[in-house]
Formats: sequence, structure tokens, C-alpha cells
Amino acid sequence: MTTQSRMFARRARSVAKARDFVVSQVRAGERADDIRVCVSELATNALRHTPAGRLFLVRVVVQEHLVHVEVHDAGDGEPHVCAPAETDDDGRGLLLVAALADDWGTSDRNGPGKAVWATFKLPGAPPATAVP
Repeated sequence: MTTQSRMFARRARSVAKARDFVVSQVRAGERADDIRVCVSELATNALRHTPAGRLFLVRVVVQEHLVHVEVHDAGDGEPHVCAPAETDDDGRGLLLVAALADDWGTSDRNGPGKAVWATFKLPGAPPATAVP
């Protein structure tokens, strides 16, 4: 098992940097696109909810058959899946995460804010895999 973490500035270009960071840690084959999309959505949400002047943290844990990604931010609020109208410009991020990841949720963290995480089973994973 390997665990890597990196802090990102509250800037639009940090979303691509966070996605590239996670993808560089993972050999996910057919799940790579799912992981890319979910990291983009989670990092975008962190960017939107992180107070000015603060950083957000991305942590990726890679096991033989499982990838666990966490995005920590200092923002308030409890993330939830929305049901946006067809004409809404936003509100689809966690809907995508819920559809593409094998599991997702939120966790408390030390200090303000929360961690939003997603897990992805890789090919060959046993039916019941523990989450780190």
C-alpha cells in the first residue's frame, strides 16, 4: 500500500494539477477515466468551498486492487448529491462521483472543513475490499 498527499492552492489550474497528481500515482487501467473525472469534480468542489488564502489537500491511497482518493478542504457545509434541472449550470459533480466511484462519502478532519472521498475497485479485486 502506498499513500501520497499534496497541497494545492485555491486556483482554477489546481484542479488539473490535482488530477495529474492522482493519475501519476495510480495504474488503474480501465478505471483511469473514472478516477480522473471524480478527482476533477472533488477538486473543483474543494476549490469552490475553500476560503480565500487557504489550501486544499489531496490524498491518494493505492492498494493492490483498490484506489482511495480524499480531497480535504476548509469549507463549511455537508456535501450531498443534488438533483439539478436540465437547465442548471452546476450541481452535477457529486452526481458524477456517485455514478462512477464504487463508494464515496465524507469524513471529519482535524481543523475546519471536511474530507470528501471516493474509492475505486480495480480489476481483479475480491468482492469485499476494505477501505483504508
